[in-house]
Formats: sequence, C-alpha cells, structure tokens
Amino acid sequence: MEKETIYNLYAILDIETTGGQFNEEGITEIAIYKFDGHQIVDQFISLVNPERDIQPFVVNLTGINSGMLKNAPKFFEVAKRIVEITEDCVLVAHNANFDNRILTTEFRRLGFTFERKTLCTVELSKKLIPDLESYKLGRLCRSLGIPVSSRHRADGDAIATVQLFKLLLNKDVDKEIVKQAIKIDKTKTLAPKLLSILDELPSKTGLFYVHNNTRTILYIGKGKNIKKTVNQLFLRTTKRAKILQNSVVTVSYEETGNDLIAQLKYIEEVRINKPQYNFKLNLKAIAIQFSNENLLVIDRGRTLGEKSVVLIENNEFKGFCYADLSYQISNIEILRTLISPMENSVYNREIIKKYLQKNTVEKLIRF
Repeated sequence: MEKETIYNLYAILDIETTGGQFNEEGITEIAIYKFDGHQIVDQFISLVNPERDIQPFVVNLTGINSGMLKNAPKFFEVAKRIVEITEDCVLVAHNANFDNRILTTEFRRLGFTFERKTLCTVELSKKLIPDLESYKLGRLCRSLGIPVSSRHRADGDAIATVQLFKLLLNKDVDKEIVKQAIKIDKTKTLAPKLLSILDELPSKTGLFYVHNNTRTILYIGKGKNIKKTVNQLFLRTTKRAKILQNSVVTVSYEETGNDLIAQLKYIEEVRINKPQYNFKLNLKAIAIQFSNENLLVIDRGRTLGEKSVVLIENNEFKGFCYADLSYQISNIEILRTLISPMENSVYNREIIKKYLQKNTVEKLIRF
C-alpha cells in the first residue's frame, strides 16, 4: 500500500533579489527548508545568476555582488529542484507575498505557472505574538532570542524563519495553521485509511487531533506513545468510538517532549477547541499553592538540545514554551515573550504539583 502523507508539508524559504522596478527583479540567492511540522526533512540553498544588474543598495545590504554570481546557476537551471522541494507544500516566508511573487514571476518568464498556498510569518506573528515593537525579521528574532547567523542572506534568514515558525506552531492553540495544512483524502476505505494514518504517527509523547473531511477537530487525545494511543482508540468498540472511527479522515499530532507539557496542552486545547467527541473535563476545585512564588520548571524538549520551560510567576502559572538556548531561559523578558499563555487554573496548578511530586525534571530554577 502506498504511504500517505497526512500533512501538506511546509517549504520555509527566503529569497534575495537584485532590487529594481516592480516585477523586474531577479533572484540572487534562494534557501528552502522543507519542514514537516516537527523537523527539517530536506533543503536547497543556492546562489542564482539573475542575468541583470544588482542595485548598489542591495549589494551593501546583502554583500552579494555580480562577481560572486558569475558562475552561479541561472534560474532555469534550479527551477526543477525548486518545483520538486516545494511540491505538495505550503510556502512559508517572512512577508510571503513578496517571496511568492518573485518565484511566480521567475517561472512566468520560463513560460510556467507556479502556484502554491502561502503562510506569512509576519501576519502570524502579529496575531499570535501581539504588541511587539517591530515585526521585521531581525528585530522580531532578537526579541524572541532566536539567533540569525547571516542577516539578509537567504540561508540565515530562512533558518531563522524555521525557528520562528516552530514557535508560532506552538502558540497556535486554535490549531488554525495545522488545519489549513493537512491533506484530505476522501477516497480511501476505512481499514486501509486507519492503517495509513497509524503508519504516519510517531511512538513519542504528545497530543493528537482527529479530523473529519472538513478539517474540523473531532477529538483531542494525549499519550506517552502517540501511535499506541491512537491504535487503542481505533480498536475501541463502543458506539461513540465507532462513530469517531467512521468519521476520521486524518490525524495530526504534536510532540511535546515530556508528559507534563502534554497534560497541560491537553487541558488547554480541549477547553479552547471543544471537540465533539471529548468528554467534558471534570476539573476539581482544590486549593493548590506553589511553595515558591517564582519558578521555572526545565525539562527535556522535543529534540536534542531543546528544553521545555514552565513559568510560574508570583505564585501564578503563566504557561510554557520551548527554548534552544540558555540565553532564552536566563532572560525573563525574552522568556515571557516565548511563553504560550495558559489559564492559571486550579486544575493546571494541580497537574504541575503532582507531576513534580512523582517525577524528576532536569532542573528547577527559582528566581
């Protein structure tokens, strides 16, 4: 059976151009990272000979000059690779309208139509991280503690956009980004469909989301082994479970790195999304106080080197985030920006306290 991908993958890109009059610009450098919502699975980075002059201010900004591009491939020589790496992908860029317009124009010059769905990290950032002073990539990344190795070069800006997009996915508790990106295949019969869905799921800790043919979230689940938990759901024989099994078209998922984050995200996202087939949560009204007013709970993240951070400040649970750098964790202002806010509910505080009583986390920082 052919393996089905449940996601329209993301092609996260950045393009440097010659500058010049509208729709007369040429590409001087392009970087594309293919991202599956969890990790980079492919990449393409290349200088491009634009076959036209580069504006002096662009040379000063990027450091790319005509001499560097003399022996670089022309656009028609890299066009096939761009089509391949972006196929079935949603284009993601910081100011996506610009990058998409430049690509569309270059392909039009070759006599081809290039069409992809787009997502703009400027617009997403304004929605999910409001009230920042600037949403220009450099300043935005600086406020979030995201390093940019080569500003105004395609590779440096593209990899920074990958890190920004990962943060935005985490802050998107309504799951609008994922719901836009998942692929819907209505042709499969039930049994092969369920097997295909299971084949795509990881044996890692996190949440999963059952979608119908309109991308609506019907059910949210959590588990220390996502694949095993979904398999158990598909094997249930209750009337409610059978209705859900017949309605499912695809299952998306989100790794959390550890069970504490999975529990907290589960409560928050069931509360916000109100899936039809989740039972109403029985939230106990027990007075829970933290023994320390200001506390960071540091534990393993989703990937090697990444850490999850739970923030408790002034005896209130503020939320959580992921951080790759110790600088992000040690700077409380950056940390507050990275945090995905959550309710300071009695139930969330109880989850944290019980988890800390039963489990050893990597580090507790009192501040």
